Amino acid sequence: MAEELKPVNEEDLKQLKERMNLIASADPAQYHNSYSLKRYLRAFHTVDNAFQAILKTNKWRVEYGVADLHNNKELIEKYSDKAKVLRHRDAIGRPIIYIPAKNYNSSDRNIDELTKFIVYCLEVASNKCFEEVVDNLCIVFDLNNFTLSCMDYQILKNLIWLLSRHYPERLGVCLIINAPTFFSGCWTVIKGWLDENTAGKVTFVSSEMDLCKYFIPDILPTDM
Repeated sequence: MAEELKPVNEEDLKQLKERMNLIASADPAQYHNSYSLKRYLRAFHTVDNAFQAILKTNKWRVEYGVADLHNNKELIEKYSDKAKVLRHRDAIGRPIIYIPAKNYNSSDRNIDELTKFIVYCLEVASNKCFEEVVDNLCIVFDLNNFTLSCMDYQILKNLIWLLSRHYPERLGVCLIINAPTFFSGCWTVIKGWLDENTAGKVTFVSSEMDLCKYFIPDILPTDM
């Protein structure tokens, strides 16, 4: 259940730290800790690519107003039924984002607002990580009472983009529970958008016994 993390070349990490220290000395907002730098190196493979990706993320965070999203009470309340960062963690200590798919409808949402809410959830969950122990997340898609009208492909594309560009290697495992048979057609489409590494982190859980390998099922909300 605990994934084997790809090793990071120590010389690459040293070089990336040196580059980041140079810009962080002038602008502390550019700071990333060692765990973050390792995630970018794993995701983007080279020092140059990781450094450029970090700069793009930092620029995006400022322009998108990520640091202030927790103050947007109206947004958080409006979309509170779309996702929740649980108080409990999974079996190895990962924060859990629970997403009840039955509450989605692409014709009844503002895609920009909903994407901001998803970013807010990613921020809350990421900030709960005990990075020295485990620095990635467990995302649970609950397909109980799911119908095809709930299939919001655009928000899924946005989530995939966010995880790949601005939260690289934050996803530890993605659990899909209570999936109806017809969801296999949707999954064929979605899987085509994922790289091999990310697709390998997606697990369909078909029984409560299997779910217990990840966490106690009783921690899942019943009021969403």
